[in-house]
Amino acid sequence: MSSFPVSPEKAQALRARMQRLGIREEDLEESFVRSGGPGGQNVNKVSTCVVLTHRPSGLTVKCQAERSQALNRFLARRILADRLERQRLGVLSAEAQRIAKLRRQKRKRSKRAKEKLLRLKRLRAEKKAARATLRPHQLEE
Repeated sequence: MSSFPVSPEKAQALRARMQRLGIREEDLEESFVRSGGPGGQNVNKVSTCVVLTHRPSGLTVKCQAERSQALNRFLARRILADRLERQRLGVLSAEAQRIAKLRRQKRKRSKRAKEKLLRLKRLRAEKKAARATLRPHQLEE
């Protein structure tokens, strides 16, 4: 893998991750196409979009996040590693854990949990009401 316009630590971390996942540079097929969207003349004239195919798994990744082709090459490899890791590790991957956590957070509360929450809210409201100072017009009643 040639050098990328990122810090040596990030490049080394990516190399180590790819090696751990068994992704070899020889297994990658890289092609460049023209990007679209913002970026002006640069994206219209230069093929900055990177299409990366991992032959053994058949996974294809397309990256046109940045205006720089070199940076897109780095990002495409990182995306490919993410997808392969998610595919291989499944439930164990960090991404899968994050998604499962979000799903749990968004899940609707059970009826019993909702009733308990409302009961505690009422108790708290009563406690606060008991602490409140009485105003003169409330004393007359």
